[in-house]
Amino acid sequence: MATNPLIISASARRESDTGAFVQTLFRETPAYTLQLLDYPIDHYRYDGNYSKEDQFNEVVDRLLTHDTAVFATPVYWYAMSGHLKVLFDRLTDLVTIKKQIGRKLAGKRMFLIAVGADEELPAGFEEPFRRTAAYFDMKFISTLYCQSYHVRKRNHEQEMFLSSIRENSI
Repeated sequence: MATNPLIISASARRESDTGAFVQTLFRETPAYTLQLLDYPIDHYRYDGNYSKEDQFNEVVDRLLTHDTAVFATPVYWYAMSGHLKVLFDRLTDLVTIKKQIGRKLAGKRMFLIAVGADEELPAGFEEPFRRTAAYFDMKFISTLYCQSYHVRKRNHEQEMFLSSIRENSI
C-alpha cells in the first residue's frame, strides 16, 4: 500500500488554477497525481455495459493502492467539476456490480481541495464528499479552499492541511 497520497485532479484543463495550486501545495510533499483528463470514464449506466475505452477500473485500481485520496477540483457553477461528478456517479458500480471492490475503500482517508473565484467555498459543496466517504466507510478529514488568484501563494492554513495529510498518510 502506497503511503504517499493519491491526488485525483479533476480540472477540465491541463494548465488550470487547480493544477497550479496542487503543484504549489505539494511542492515538497511526495504524492502521486492522477489527471482525470487522461482517463476516459463513461457516464454511469444501469446496465453496467461500458465502452472498451472506459478506464474507470484503472482509476479505482490506483485508488485502492493508496491509503489517502485527495480530490482536487475547480468549483464550476457552485459544484465539483463534471469530470469528478462522472467519477463519483460511477462509484455506484462499487455498490452494485463490484461490491467486493467497493468494500476495499473502507478505512481510507479522503481530503478535498477546491479552487474557485468566490471568497468562500459554496455552502454544501463538501456534502457529496462527506457522504460518499461515509457510505464507503472512509474517513473524510478536511477541505482546503483557495481563490483562483492565490493559487501560487503558500500560507499557514495550507501548511496545516498538508500536515494533516502527512499525519493521516502514515
